[in-house]
Amino acid sequence: MDNKEKVIQAFKTSAKALSAAQVAQATQVEKKEVDKIMGALKKEGKLESPKACFWQWKKA
Repeated sequence: MDNKEKVIQAFKTSAKALSAAQVAQATQVEKKEVDKIMGALKKEGKLESPKACFWQWKKA
């Protein structure tokens, strides 16, 4: 599983919104890499932000 898949899985399995630091800790992926992956997912419209600095997988 590559880093992007790990980050996506972390969001899909979480019951609450996550910060980039929480995702990095949960996936063991460097925070800098998590920030880059999250930026791409945001541009694709896959993540939504219920509150500042916290993100969750966008529900269909």
